Amino acid sequence: MRRSSRRRRTVSAYREGDRTVVLIPARMSEAEEQRWVSVMLDKLAAQESKRVLGDTELSERAQRLSAQYFDGRARPASVRWVTNQNTRWGSCTPSEGSIRLSHRLQGMPEYVVDYVLLHELAHLLVPGHGPRFWRLLESYPRTERAKGYLEGVVAADRLPHLPGVRGE
Repeated sequence: MRRSSRRRRTVSAYREGDRTVVLIPARMSEAEEQRWVSVMLDKLAAQESKRVLGDTELSERAQRLSAQYFDGRARPASVRWVTNQNTRWGSCTPSEGSIRLSHRLQGMPEYVVDYVLLHELAHLLVPGHGPRFWRLLESYPRTERAKGYLEGVVAADRLPHLPGVRGE
């Protein structure tokens, strides 16, 4: 529990390792604090159960793509969605076998998510971005289309706030 004199009305919670941190306004009573702790724990549990299901499906998808395009040679230890990647679409730590995809990909066309997954799976086989790495991705027929889609998303995000831009 962390009380803040700057916090006026909002309550938030997050996981910090194996601990849960709940942030509340300093003026809250103990009864309000206990009620909010319960509410926020339930909310975090619901979010995590949704994410676990999503991560399981993502891991299964990675296995299928590895089998189809890399003869099953890319075997990640973990594949999961993350919310802390705002400048990358995905990342891979080959030494751990872990792949993380930005939550910003959720809702994009499947071929785009598949491309990013394949890109990260390829890093399990070839760590850098040299010619050998790019040859691995040549087998995916929508590589260029997916790269173009992602470039368009980045370009649209850089546009100034104008009526009609980005659905506004």
